[in-house]
Amino acid sequence: MTPILSTRILSDQQKSKLLKQGFSVTEIDFIQTHSIEFELKNIGDLLLFTSQNAIKSVLLHPKKDSLKSIPCICVGEKTAKLLSENNWKVLHYEEYATDLGNYIKQHCAKNRITFFSGNLRRDILPNVLRNNQIPHNEIQVYKTILLSEKVNSPQKAILFFSPSGIQSFLQQNSFSNEIIFCIGRTTAEEVSKHTKNYIISEKPTIDSLIECVIAHFTE
Repeated sequence: MTPILSTRILSDQQKSKLLKQGFSVTEIDFIQTHSIEFELKNIGDLLLFTSQNAIKSVLLHPKKDSLKSIPCICVGEKTAKLLSENNWKVLHYEEYATDLGNYIKQHCAKNRITFFSGNLRRDILPNVLRNNQIPHNEIQVYKTILLSEKVNSPQKAILFFSPSGIQSFLQQNSFSNEIIFCIGRTTAEEVSKHTKNYIISEKPTIDSLIECVIAHFTE
């Protein structure tokens, strides 16, 4: 069997796909996210989400329904789907923050944007808003905690799902000859600082990443 490490716990269905193809899967959550308390104030006329974690935190707020009439833009197809399922109108989404930043510059210059974020969010979109003098405020609604753990067993491949997962892994481990599989360009940018031996999934989704792993080892 081919030993691989997933740096987050997979669903039973996702893990089953790998097991059926002859992989031995070790799963460790290298990060955890927690909702935090926050105030809903100075809310703009356009909401910005870059993760499902932010949506889940906002949905816990007792005044969440006051936001449902405000349209949204977001990063990620799954993020857009979760917003729609909870009765938000999604005006636009892109798979990457850089691409959404371009959309914001072209179409949102006259909006007042409220960005719901986490503590380890990247600077791409705040920089776009600031540099283009687009009125905005940011409300931190969740916290990401790094849960680094030493991995002693050798692996043929390691699956990463976020830049923070890579940072957590490298606190107690290092890369050697493993093939690193990255869930999209953003994660790959972080990996590229430490190794050139990486592959990027076609889409920034877990299912696409798993398909990428299977295709690589069975071709």
